[in-house]
Amino acid sequence: MRRGRRVVVMTDGRGHNYGGAFPGAEIATVPAATFAGRGIFGRITALATIFAGVVAALMQFLQLRPRAVVGFGGYPSLPVMVAASIARIPAALHEQNAVLGRVNRLVAPRVTRIAASLPFARFAPAQQQIVFTGNPVRPAAAALRNSVYIPPDAGGAIRILVFGGSQGAHALSEFVPAAVALLPPELRYRVHVTQQARAEDLEMVNAAYHASGLNFDSSAFFSDLPERMAAAHLIIARSGASTLSELTVIGRPAILIPYPFAMDDHQAANAAVLEKAGAAWVMPQSSVSAEKLSTLLAGILSDPNALAQRAAAARSLGHPDAAQRLADLAEQLADRRK
Repeated sequence: MRRGRRVVVMTDGRGHNYGGAFPGAEIATVPAATFAGRGIFGRITALATIFAGVVAALMQFLQLRPRAVVGFGGYPSLPVMVAASIARIPAALHEQNAVLGRVNRLVAPRVTRIAASLPFARFAPAQQQIVFTGNPVRPAAAALRNSVYIPPDAGGAIRILVFGGSQGAHALSEFVPAAVALLPPELRYRVHVTQQARAEDLEMVNAAYHASGLNFDSSAFFSDLPERMAAAHLIIARSGASTLSELTVIGRPAILIPYPFAMDDHQAANAAVLEKAGAAWVMPQSSVSAEKLSTLLAGILSDPNALAQRAAAARSLGHPDAAQRLADLAEQLADRRK
């Protein structure tokens, strides 16, 4: 929009709730449905809804006359991307994870380019389609792209940030306070933990930290999470796409505990990319215990050089200009349409 382009966000019936998220953009809606969790009759109904969505998208294209269409995955994008293929409108997909999502897998053969955030671990599209753009991050995170990582001083404070995505994570609320409490005293009393937890877990988290006499700060939501990431010596988190995008742009070392029930296990694939690059330590949730996590923490926090090396490796994977790269790609597609 800053480049003077007209932008229309086309999604399903929930789109009217998205106006605040896309200031200045137009919102258009089409019927959409998912097959997930449906029986045979539900799937037939979903198929009919998707067909109606394709027709509705084609009708809207006649009015909007878009020069390019970019899909971001999720079932609301399916009818729109199929309609773009039928109408022969230049199209691309963006995939934020290391595993191509189910809708994107269906649509991939129909588009010219696939904008990737990470190397694909499974369901990789044709190599000639792939262009690495990264995953756009919040302006607050992008503004911290040049923040310098300074490992903890010998005997100084150690700042650990814990969060499980926008909704927190119950497993992290269980394991992390117990693991920090098991640290050797010479490390434990240096640690200050900031933890974002689900509202229903806050009482449990606070009680655990109080019982062990730790310095901590907890909340169900932090509005300044990028700044807290930049201030941390170590981050303990899930490995969703947005988390890893900001983690790598800001450049901070992390222990990643992938959410084990993510679709196509994409969080494990995301985490593996950072682990392979030497940017993070990864612990599958199935193998996490307070004792194992505490042992890993003790080793990490006793080695400032390892922390600094992981921070540098994380930063090397970041794409603070991902939004600009995606805008470039969209304009290149638009310029192809006469």
